[in-house]
Order: sequence, then C-alpha cells, then structure tokens
Amino acid sequence: MEYAGAVPMDAPDPSADFEARVRGLSFPVFQLRTQPSLTRIPGASFMEMGASATTGAPMALAESSVSLNYTLWKNPDDHSDPRNEIELDPDLRRSIEEEPPWGRPAWLIERAQLLKYPMLWEAVRTSWQASPDPERHALSQQLVDHANHILRNRFREELGLSDLPSEGDDGWEAKTSAARDAVVAVDGRNRPGVQIDTDPFVYAVGFRVDEHVVCTTVVPRDSLPMIDLAITTYE
Repeated sequence: MEYAGAVPMDAPDPSADFEARVRGLSFPVFQLRTQPSLTRIPGASFMEMGASATTGAPMALAESSVSLNYTLWKNPDDHSDPRNEIELDPDLRRSIEEEPPWGRPAWLIERAQLLKYPMLWEAVRTSWQASPDPERHALSQQLVDHANHILRNRFREELGLSDLPSEGDDGWEAKTSAARDAVVAVDGRNRPGVQIDTDPFVYAVGFRVDEHVVCTTVVPRDSLPMIDLAITTYE
C-alpha cells in the first residue's frame, strides 16, 4: 500500500500489510533480538527479482529479500530524553512537529516522530535465492553487497561521494577479502558465520541459514556499544 501527496486522515496503517507479507513468505525471516536499546520500525523493505520465463508463461521468482529497520535509543530507559535525538535541520524538524492544515493520521504522526532518532536502516536482511550461484550468492559476497548498500546510501558524506555516481569512486567499497570467520548467536545457539570488521563506518556479520537463505546484519560502527547483534527468527 502506497500513498502519494497528502495522506487521507482515514488512511489505514500500511505496516499491517507489510507484516502479513513477511509472514506469508516461503522462507524464514530473521531479526535482531528484542532489547531495550532497539525498537523495530513497523514495516519492511522488500526486493524481488524474476527469472526468465518461456513465452506466455508467468515469470518465476528467482530472488527475494526482506530488510528490517530499527530505531536506536541512546537512553533506552527514557525515550523522551533529548540525548536520544539526532541533529536535524530546522526545515525537517518543522515538518515533523507541525501539523499540516489537512491533518495526518495518527500512525503517520508516530512514524514521522521516529525521524528525530537514529535509525539502523535496513540493518537486518534475509535473502533467498531459488538457484544460488556459488560465487554471486556466496555468504561473503552477500555480506559485502549488504555492507556496500548501507555505505552507499547512509555514509555518502563521510565517504566523500558526490550525489551522482562517477567513475573511480569505488575505492571505499568493502571487499570479500576482508571477510573473516565469526560466530553468530541465532535463536539462542551459536552458528558459524562471517564478519567484516575492517570498515571505519560499519560492522557487518552474517550466516547461512540453508542452501537458499542467508541472513546478514550491517550496523553503524558507533552503535555497537549500545546493541546486541544476537539474531532471532521473525514471528
């Protein structure tokens, strides 16, 4: 469910559709363990790719991924503590706090308020491939892809990247050569995984669920002292 322009006051909260879609997937989805310093933001980000189909046949699903977002609380005991907030430019703060003449539904007001706090954007990604390629879908490669996705979209200024892509600006990218063995706590049990602990801006860790499914987690490095990266199955 998507809205363009002014959102009607009686518009339903679209997060319910997202939650139902996650639960309807044919593969397990994973999330960060419930903890005081994190609140999972309702909804999810989805990506799907189809496979080539014969003429007249429906396109089969080749790849699918689900990414979850979180609000980070620097003082989890008091969400109203101003120290939880990030620095915002005046125009953005005004758009969050001032109601437009036509009003906004309660769920949208609540969602807008979250923009005042640090977000772990697309922090946990669960990826499924129908026919995994040994190289392109290797755990280390998928972890690198996730890390670079976060860097490209959330750390452009820190990386000195321009608003438009240009040749020769890929020196910042994480590489599979940086991946090292790791242990990931999943549903209370330790599982073998890989990590990238060399990037100055993000930390990345992941594990293979089965032949078709991989879970990767990428978070800002400065959030590490405040969070536990243990993983649980989404229910």
